[in-house]
Amino acid sequence: MKRSKVISQVLIFIGILVVINLISEKLFLRLDFTADKRYTLSDATKDILEDLDDVITVTAYFTKDLPPQLQKSRKDFEDLLIEYDNRSGGNVVYEFVNPNENEAEEQKAQQKGISPVMINVTEKDQVKQMRAYLGAVLQMGEKTEIIPMIQPGAGMEYSLTTSIKKISVLDKPKVAFLQGNGEPSPNASVQVLQQLSVLYDVEPYTITDTADIPAYFKTIAIINPTDTFPQSHFAKLDKYLSTGGSIYLAYSNLQSDLQSQSLNALPDIGIMGWLADKGITMNNQYVIDANCGAVTVRQQNGPFVMNRQIEFPYFPILSKFSEHPVAKGLEGVIMPFVSSISYLPKDSTVHMQPLVFSSDNSGVVNVPVFIDIEKQWSESDFNAPSQVVAIAAEGPLSGAANSKLVVIANGSFAVNGEGQQQQQVNPDNVNLASNAIDWLSDDTGLIELRTKGITSRPLEQIDDAERNIYKYGNVVLPILLMIGIALFRRQRYARKRQSWIQGNF
Repeated sequence: MKRSKVISQVLIFIGILVVINLISEKLFLRLDFTADKRYTLSDATKDILEDLDDVITVTAYFTKDLPPQLQKSRKDFEDLLIEYDNRSGGNVVYEFVNPNENEAEEQKAQQKGISPVMINVTEKDQVKQMRAYLGAVLQMGEKTEIIPMIQPGAGMEYSLTTSIKKISVLDKPKVAFLQGNGEPSPNASVQVLQQLSVLYDVEPYTITDTADIPAYFKTIAIINPTDTFPQSHFAKLDKYLSTGGSIYLAYSNLQSDLQSQSLNALPDIGIMGWLADKGITMNNQYVIDANCGAVTVRQQNGPFVMNRQIEFPYFPILSKFSEHPVAKGLEGVIMPFVSSISYLPKDSTVHMQPLVFSSDNSGVVNVPVFIDIEKQWSESDFNAPSQVVAIAAEGPLSGAANSKLVVIANGSFAVNGEGQQQQQVNPDNVNLASNAIDWLSDDTGLIELRTKGITSRPLEQIDDAERNIYKYGNVVLPILLMIGIALFRRQRYARKRQSWIQGNF
């Protein structure tokens, strides 16, 4: 081949690469083979971006030269911003700033609400600590929203989309936390409140005899009531449902006092009869589950007092969920002293779907019952699998209009408490409550983003013999495979050598 032709072909090849790179800067394409499509924008995000009528500026404060696992987070966030830019038609613009570059940039990042986190990095076989920034500030006109830390993983889209919605919406939808019937204040559910406040204005509300429940409330949340409801209040709730409203009810119909050791049904405060009119029954049965939490028991051992953990089936850890937006992405919800729910719609147009179940190794205990913490439980105790403890209903629950109702048979599962009694709640307990109120209140589909990419894939339980087969098989099989390949190659070489000796080339 002539030299001039070689040069021309090389130049053509380089030109093609340049054109491809120029096109790739304008067109972004990514194939997503993950089971939950965690790298594909949801319909909710697409709708929100397409409805933007003003420019949102995203300033991403990321430290340069992060460790590989965090560098991937930076790259994933940048890829996400590219997709947002393309989908919004240019209404999402972004820039990356390295606050560690100088002290002025670092102070600017901190003034905007982005605080550093200390991470360990390895340099020349030595572990050192590094101040790292992994946050972002969104601005639209005079409105500003801060993402203090971009969490690695699939939660990026939820954080970014909800922040965009928060600063782009003029008036947030309102959610009411019902008061006046012994319910804790909204501040007692601080973790739920933090999640809901991103998209909603949460307000305390007390039903009165003189006024109807305002229709501007997207959802009425009734959490752990203890006092009797007047019948007039149920009439107000039914009228609210008849206008297309939604109700979230977390209620315990059974006593949940471990100190008394004697568990009984609580007096009906009116809710049981109201639910029965809609075809939902909260049974006077405690759900017990072999998959459960533990209680701490103080035990005297000679002169010493020791704490001992004992599995307690009245504290079921629920990990069986239906295919429903409220339960999507959940892994484990803890509901101490929860009752079972039965349901039979009185109207065929009302759709009811269980949300949360006990495990296949569960049962029920009728009240009253005496608690024996030291009891030795047997398989015969867990003879009622898959008990329903939460349910969603949708349809004409009262009147002709379609409405929604979520019932959870535990009033305090997502309540932190107040003052000195406040404590952290299991994250999936909070997600279940927030998901339920989201599903009842929001029609944008953002509920599916909160737990997007969180999928429970527990390992299948196997016996010791089968476990040993896998264990030793992983060690022995690769060795046998290598020996087999070596023998095969040796025989093939011997045959070739024999043919060469015999002159068969």
